Amino acid sequence: MGQSNRVVVTCADRAHVAATVAVQLRAAISDLQADHDRVVQLCLTGGRIANEVYRQLAGDQEDQSGVVDWRRVEFWWGDERYVATESPDRNAGQSLALLAASIPLDAARVHPMPSRGMGYADLQQAALHYASDLGDTVFDICLLGMGEDGHVASLFPDHPSFDPQAATHVIGVTDSPKPPPDRLSLTLPVLNASSQVWLIVAGDDKAASAARAISGDVTLPAGAVEGRDRTVWFIDADAARDLAQ
Repeated sequence: MGQSNRVVVTCADRAHVAATVAVQLRAAISDLQADHDRVVQLCLTGGRIANEVYRQLAGDQEDQSGVVDWRRVEFWWGDERYVATESPDRNAGQSLALLAASIPLDAARVHPMPSRGMGYADLQQAALHYASDLGDTVFDICLLGMGEDGHVASLFPDHPSFDPQAATHVIGVTDSPKPPPDRLSLTLPVLNASSQVWLIVAGDDKAASAARAISGDVTLPAGAVEGRDRTVWFIDADAARDLAQ
């Protein structure tokens, strides 16, 4: 793709990042649904700022940025903590609680990753199950956060999880540098098959990695991830501190 298709949207603060992403995401889904048979494939991420985006998406359904038929949106997740379904650490549990507050979701089009205790022999079997569910799905928009170390999903720098040539779609991570240690994650080739990748980043502690990633440092997962058509960074002023002017 190349950096020419990389867009950086700088916002004043965390709240403005969340509001901007919510407005633009609603508009982008609405545009895609102009084709009335189109089911939009959306990959979600976890984290505080992403949850604020979902809260706003579920809030004002009369927002002028676009009318969305939420029953024609298929929801996937980029990674998940492999914990019990009821654990507050689950990304999907938090996301769905916010979205379902006022959005009519089609349960058949909601695909949370497996959780511990669902009967899988091990983490690898859980990964295979999600890969089978995913099949050849290609995301229209893939949302990602970024950690202080430049990780995205559960792909960590200098770690076996970060394999640009991974042959599988979903991996089980058993020694995550960030707790909890057991996780499920989409691989980099699956993320990079997305039409658009949107990274949502806020906070001074992300500044150094954000600058490296946006400049194209592919030793960081955040620098190696890119959409086929477009990569958009939504970043607050603190996280943008070290960006080249």
